[in-house]
Amino acid sequence: MTQRHHQGGDRGWTAARKGVLSRLRFTSLRLRLVVVFGLVALTAAVSASGIAYWLNREAVLTRAQDAVLRDFEQEMQNRAGALPEHPTQDELQHTAGQMAGSDQRFSVLLVASNADGRTVYGSSGGLSGFSLRDVPVSLRTAVNKTQKVDGSNKHPYHLYWQRVVDHDTPYLVAGTRVIGGGPTGYMLKSLEPEAKDLNSLSWSLGIATGLALIGSALLAQAAATTVLKPVQRLGAAARRLGEGKLDTRLRVSGTDELADLSRTFNKAAEALEKRVADMASRDEASRRFVADMSHELRTPLTAITAVTEVLEEELEAETGSMDPMIEPAVRLVVSETRRLNDLVENLMEVTRFDAGTARLVLDDVDIADQITACIDARAWLDAVELDADRGIHARLDPRRLDVILANLIGNALKHGGSPVRVSVREADDSLVIEVQDHGPGIPEDVLPHVFDRFYKASASRPRSEGSGLGLSIALENAHIHGGEITAANSPDSGAVFTLRLPRHTYAPGEQPAEDGHKPGDDTGQDQGADSKGDA
Repeated sequence: MTQRHHQGGDRGWTAARKGVLSRLRFTSLRLRLVVVFGLVALTAAVSASGIAYWLNREAVLTRAQDAVLRDFEQEMQNRAGALPEHPTQDELQHTAGQMAGSDQRFSVLLVASNADGRTVYGSSGGLSGFSLRDVPVSLRTAVNKTQKVDGSNKHPYHLYWQRVVDHDTPYLVAGTRVIGGGPTGYMLKSLEPEAKDLNSLSWSLGIATGLALIGSALLAQAAATTVLKPVQRLGAAARRLGEGKLDTRLRVSGTDELADLSRTFNKAAEALEKRVADMASRDEASRRFVADMSHELRTPLTAITAVTEVLEEELEAETGSMDPMIEPAVRLVVSETRRLNDLVENLMEVTRFDAGTARLVLDDVDIADQITACIDARAWLDAVELDADRGIHARLDPRRLDVILANLIGNALKHGGSPVRVSVREADDSLVIEVQDHGPGIPEDVLPHVFDRFYKASASRPRSEGSGLGLSIALENAHIHGGEITAANSPDSGAVFTLRLPRHTYAPGEQPAEDGHKPGDDTGQDQGADSKGDA
């Protein structure tokens, strides 16, 4: 056999849409869960629907065609078999009409040879009905082929059938010959009712697949909500913990893996809170110790300083009353006492920065005059070149700016070499001061540490005239102004320290004046390190 096959409202809507998009971005676990559930459900539903459709299609078509073929075979035996061996066309036409009136209502075509040897045809639909052209050539060939009769094949002719499609309508075509001599019969049966039933079945299966997909998406959403809600709470708690709220804890319920994760988070948060509290208490104790020590040292230092000033006057006197044998020792005592006094003052200043008690005393400052005063007070006029136009004003703390400049210029003179060039320029609302020396520059491994406290560039020379706090104090003074200091090496030679400060600095709680008038100076004084340069 052969076969074929409004604005506020707009803002709210925009915010809501962004919220939905942020929750449903492809990298979110919720969307991935929904997609995975949907793909699994879609695969299962399509597979089940395809198998069900194929099984039902075969069952419907097989049942329909078996009934038609059985009826056609019976009609061929009863009616076509009763015809003479050489019937006339009228006899064929009459018999074909009788065969087509069976329960299956198919079209019939009978082909035979009359007594004159001519081929005559009889169609149930008349001359314009079912004709031999409607029968596939392959089917006609199979029907007219004589089979060899043997033990397994008792008849020379058999019934053959084929399904064809004409103008999108499926048909069943069958043919056979009367055994023992007689006409050849062909049958044409429309399968359109069965095709409509199968189309209805496919639509039903498609709708069921869509409902299964929607149900799986809703189920995935519910499962994702159940699973991800604890994860979201954990993420929110982690963010609060990162913001410094160390008392953050999660409410734990259940015994599953997420509950174990919440318990682990609570234990980690508790340990972190305890560790931070211990570190804070130690840091506070350390700052208090440094402050107390510095304060206690000031009293004996005051007395020692007074004595060293007397000794220094004796050294400078021309009377020669100082014993030459002890003169070097006296000079060393004077130098180290001055260094110790600077160190104590710097330590007290650092303690203020660490405790957050340092305050600004702001004033309108002419930058060129301020730099000139800083250089002149330390007798650096011959070693420093100033490139600054007068009339560049900024609202800063003059004392703290003097400390910054003294440390940067003093460090350049001590480690870089003269001439040191100080240049001032304006950049938008900022003030940029560059201090450049002509020395060998800063080694690359030292650059990241130049502002570290007590950092020494050379481990073999741990002792120097400076305390190792000068650049650190300069950086803290820049930060309290809202500025920054950076260190780099010049392409030509030497190191370049760049100080960037805002043109208008406002003390805590102070607001800019709407009419452009600068606010008045803050009241009160802040005792800090002196203005002497310290590298």
